Amino acid sequence: MSLYSAGVEYGIHCLLFLVDERGDSRESSVRDLAELQGVPQEYLAKVFTKLARAGLVAATEGVRGGFRLARPSDEITVLDIVNAIDGPKKIFDCREIRERCAVFEGSAPGWATEGTCAIHAVMLGAQKRMEEALAQQTILDLARRFGRKAPAEFGQKVNDWMGERREGKASASDIPLTPV
Repeated sequence: MSLYSAGVEYGIHCLLFLVDERGDSRESSVRDLAELQGVPQEYLAKVFTKLARAGLVAATEGVRGGFRLARPSDEITVLDIVNAIDGPKKIFDCREIRERCAVFEGSAPGWATEGTCAIHAVMLGAQKRMEEALAQQTILDLARRFGRKAPAEFGQKVNDWMGERREGKASASDIPLTPV
């Protein structure tokens, strides 16, 4: 079972498409991002509502409206995205079973329950390190890493694809709805 939802993966991928490897911002609609990546548009719309509520993306108005990053890409961490979409998550829920040892016959001595459970302490440390690692990676870091991996023409193809979608929306709006 995954700790984080598919929405986190969708959200991170979408934000990567809203920025290039130089950190320059792009704008896109949820519909176009869903189509570009082959993910459910309805679910992605809910993800973007959460991202907007967290101040990570901002809606743009007009026929060509959509979303853009609300902050510079080097100021949006993976932890920000995770928390916006799934909320803070604990990787471990201590059940305090140390109190239930049969040898204690229903009444655990103080030495057995005093302080933080050693197992829980290990898990808290792991949680802290995981969150620190997520907080150290920004959307710009990921975009640059992706940019080094992808062929140079891929970024241009994405820009062209998004541009065609935006132009198509503008063309459709230029058509009068009533006879002239």
